[in-house]
Amino acid sequence: MGVDISVIWVAIIVFATLMYIIMDGFDLGIGMLFYFERDPQSRDVMVNSVAPVWDGNETWLVLGGAGLFGAFPLAYAVIIDALTIPLTAMLIGLIFRGVAFEFRFKATPSHRKFWDYSFAGGSLLATFSQGIVVGAMINGFEVEGRRFVGSSLDWLTPFNLFCGLGLMVAYSLLGTTWLVMKSEGALQIHMRHLTRRVLLALVGVIAVVSIWTPLGWQYVSDRWFSLPNFFWFLPVPLLVGVFSLWIWRLSLNPNSHVMPFILTLGLIFLGFSGLGISLWPNLIPPSITLWDAAAPPSSQLFMLVGTLLIIPVILVYTAWSYYVFRGKISGNEGYH
Repeated sequence: MGVDISVIWVAIIVFATLMYIIMDGFDLGIGMLFYFERDPQSRDVMVNSVAPVWDGNETWLVLGGAGLFGAFPLAYAVIIDALTIPLTAMLIGLIFRGVAFEFRFKATPSHRKFWDYSFAGGSLLATFSQGIVVGAMINGFEVEGRRFVGSSLDWLTPFNLFCGLGLMVAYSLLGTTWLVMKSEGALQIHMRHLTRRVLLALVGVIAVVSIWTPLGWQYVSDRWFSLPNFFWFLPVPLLVGVFSLWIWRLSLNPNSHVMPFILTLGLIFLGFSGLGISLWPNLIPPSITLWDAAAPPSSQLFMLVGTLLIIPVILVYTAWSYYVFRGKISGNEGYH
């Protein structure tokens, strides 16, 4: 029995995307939380909690994008053509927040507020744009032959915009639980209370999406509610409920620091799994599968060798970075 290289490439792209969502999620979430935290010293602690590691997060985004370009050129071409505006907005947000991240530490007190809100605004724009892309993947794309034939504004739908708001909530929860783990004192107490409010919002978003998608798209309904699929996939919503209740209970427990963040990562993984369950095996919904969109096997195999060599290096570097800068961050520490 031969090895399906296309499936291996899907696994690599999914892994890279999930790593980006996890690692840049709390980073972007911290930026959006600037709107809820006014104290300058607390803002410094928030930024310093990710300062040593944040600039490596986009590595996973580049890996996922490059993998899609090389292994599934048809999918890459359609997605780039259909989502040019939100993807460009995402890049603008990521670049702007990166500049603001560095400049706010060098700015004079009179200019600091501008860079604070630039950091928050760039984080919001990047997150909202990513959510629109997620919604568009469920909506699907109008393709004839091997080219996108829809409008450049097809992504501008109520569902896609709602997904943008939903991802903002999800990243904010990652941010609050990350800060519960990394901060102390008044900032940590504030984040513990904010975690409960954001968690309620996220549960509401998950409920709306869970109702909206099967009602709006027949292929989603067939995937989740046909038998025996229903029983196979039932653990996903059940675990979402269990993890949400667990986070709620632990959020105000002064002895719980790490577990809320780990459980939030679990929620993000379950949401990502739900998206994968709905789409599989399509890369361009509703009808173009990963095998239809794949590059020739020889091209995929050539790239696979280098990719399998570089991924362990990235993982070791990432793990070492987080290990070195583990522990709590205090107000008198900085990395700039």
